[in-house]
Amino acid sequence: MPLSYDNEYRTSIENPEQFWASAAEKLHWYRTWDKVLDSSNPPFYRWFAGGKTNTCYNTLDRHVDEGRGNDIAVIYDSPVTGVKQRFTFREFRDEVALFAGALQSRGVRKGDRVIIYMPMIPEALIAMLACARIGAIHSVVFGGFASHELAVRIDDCKPKIIVSASCGIERDKVIDYKRLLDFAIELAHFKPEICIIRQREQLRASLNEERDLTWKQALLGAEPVPCVPVESSDPLYILYTSGTTGKPKGVVRDNGGHMVALKWSMENVYGVKPGETYWAASDVGWVVGHSYIVYGPLLNGNTTIIFEGKPVGTPDPGVFWRIIHEHKVSVFFTAPTAFRAIKKEDPNGTFIEKYDLSGFRTLFLAGERADPDTIKWAQEKLSVPVIDHWWQTETGWAIAANCQGIEPGPIKYGSASKAVPGYNVRVVNQNMEELKDGEMGDIVIRNPLPPGTMLTLWKADNHFIESYMSKYPGYYLTSDAGYIDEDGYIFIMSRTDDIINVAGHRLSTGAIEAELCEHPDVAESAVIGAADELKGEVPVGFLVLKSGVDTPHNQIIKHVIEYVRENIGPVASFKQAVIVQRLPKTRSGKILRGTMRKIANSEEYTMPATIDDPAILDEIREALQSIGYAQ
Repeated sequence: MPLSYDNEYRTSIENPEQFWASAAEKLHWYRTWDKVLDSSNPPFYRWFAGGKTNTCYNTLDRHVDEGRGNDIAVIYDSPVTGVKQRFTFREFRDEVALFAGALQSRGVRKGDRVIIYMPMIPEALIAMLACARIGAIHSVVFGGFASHELAVRIDDCKPKIIVSASCGIERDKVIDYKRLLDFAIELAHFKPEICIIRQREQLRASLNEERDLTWKQALLGAEPVPCVPVESSDPLYILYTSGTTGKPKGVVRDNGGHMVALKWSMENVYGVKPGETYWAASDVGWVVGHSYIVYGPLLNGNTTIIFEGKPVGTPDPGVFWRIIHEHKVSVFFTAPTAFRAIKKEDPNGTFIEKYDLSGFRTLFLAGERADPDTIKWAQEKLSVPVIDHWWQTETGWAIAANCQGIEPGPIKYGSASKAVPGYNVRVVNQNMEELKDGEMGDIVIRNPLPPGTMLTLWKADNHFIESYMSKYPGYYLTSDAGYIDEDGYIFIMSRTDDIINVAGHRLSTGAIEAELCEHPDVAESAVIGAADELKGEVPVGFLVLKSGVDTPHNQIIKHVIEYVRENIGPVASFKQAVIVQRLPKTRSGKILRGTMRKIANSEEYTMPATIDDPAILDEIREALQSIGYAQ
């Protein structure tokens, strides 16, 4: 008999300890908890306080011990190299246990940090789970980030070891990861003791003999090690997300609450049963990769897929359907950006018809708001429910979704559906007054947040409170704005800060602006997120030049685009900038980025009462029109 959404949600809010204790009993604990929820030090809530567990044991060893060791745990499918591999739960456990022994033999202990800077290859997952096995804290840095961004993360978390690869492979190029890593270490104040490099055929890296080991060298003489019991509240990982100041924030995730929430979500949000194949087409450098390539599927006993490729061009816009067909994927999760790219290349869905997708039953989208046209196209071509759902790096799993394992409801275009059990979502105004159905305001979540959400920010408890918990005491500030309709459906309409969302990747405008201002001719800059049909948003830069500059404008623009690419990375998709005489500001000096964004997107706006000179907005409109916006 299917569960009732209303009953499940009500229990999760009115009796959260009972609700989550029941979910936790499905996992292995070396020692059960003293308290399901320790609320003695708000807003630093701790789930399953006093409990001891190990996330790696629950993802791999538990399934082996329960007789599923020969079932497939991980499939590696790399259309860019032509390599495919399959690993059983036993085989992957053995690989992880051996690499964990290699880390331990080089001094990595419980609580030490290990940065993982790798492409989408099996060794990335092996390194993550090996850290979890011995109680080390991993911090995965997306391989597309440039040296400067990696250096900032090295200095913040101070890793004992960095695990990387000689290269990453894009559709038409090889990216020299080792060169980027070496430069990052050169830039960083903190220096790691050891770097372990997985050499790839496509580009062999030269090694620093005093610091670097190949993956094979690291394994020589290593012995597999058992799982180390850790406290439920001990950190599992640090994952950096963009901050409004340009300095990334290290989101800290625990072990106990995280594994309970993710296993629960696999069955209840995604409707996946143990033994089925679940695929999240993301990267382990992002939260989706952590939660739903690595931990969620393996905790639930699913087969997960490591995909090294792109939705189009590796080799064609049918690669997703080939993977779903070949590996018998039941549920698929990707970003709306991927579907917009496929729709652009194959508008009639010709490539879909080439494959048998009869076993595929649900598509989930997240990363940025899914536009109704994309959802309708996917539903029409795939003949499956297309579920847009909403969550954040900070929460680690869905805040709002059409829960397929509880009681699926109707789909409303433009909505991320209803609050997931555990999340008490509200919409408030600046006076902290709860708004009526359909009224737009700040979206907040009442504390305590459910298991699996962030504990704090790495070494920055005060910043955690200031960023998320201080504006509305007793509530977590999502920094998203929107409304809830009369049926309880949540509509996310915009960000409330200066973070822009490029193809599902949250990027700080402040960080990009800092790079623009590095140019010797630039006096001031501003960056906004302009609507983009493919990527959701793309950054557009405004440059105010210093007096007396005679450098050609096109040369300045070319240089600042190169700066952003080199120091933030291609992931920023920064390709357009304009030179203006001045920026629109309030009388107190705040740049009116929100108004500029509305002009770029041809949206209506109210003239800000505090603007210092309204005529500037006409100049901004003309500049945007010159590059194809504000039409």
